[in-house]
Amino acid sequence: SKPLTTAFPVFLLAWMRVGIGGLGMLPWLRKPADEAPLTARTRGLLFLESFLGNFLFSICMLFGVSMTSAVSAGVIMASIPAVVALMSWAFLGERIGLRIWGAIGCAAAGIALLGLAKPDGHGPTTMEAHALLGNLLVFAAVLCEAAYAVIGKKLTGVMGPKRITSLINLWGFALVTPFG
Repeated sequence: SKPLTTAFPVFLLAWMRVGIGGLGMLPWLRKPADEAPLTARTRGLLFLESFLGNFLFSICMLFGVSMTSAVSAGVIMASIPAVVALMSWAFLGERIGLRIWGAIGCAAAGIALLGLAKPDGHGPTTMEAHALLGNLLVFAAVLCEAAYAVIGKKLTGVMGPKRITSLINLWGFALVTPFG
């Protein structure tokens, strides 16, 4: 993503991301005969999943990686499984074992070390502040992706994963099109 953000505007990249993906998912839009009609709650969850997981994730991630190093973005993005585990525990009541808590601690420590790293002992330069904002945006993308995963877990009890993916991608395309 980092090299692409130097060649294309972020909103155009986000639009291309969901547009290209959506073309491949068109056959998945058809409602299976055995699927119940969508309730208002399910529609709301589909929209929320798309808003967070497609729209905001793309914007935060693409702007973030354009402002920070690829290494920093990679370390922060690697915390997605830990954040999914925390959100699943908080919102779905899933149990977290000792090894998962250890992994969450390692992810938090990695991000903390990244945030504490200073090239010199002086105050932050404009470039460092820019990188910090990029890191924060990448972490916001992590939160969006984790919310996407947790909402997706909730929706799989109502509909199949291919249909969920195609519907949230369609919402994502509608959301990003005016900006793309």
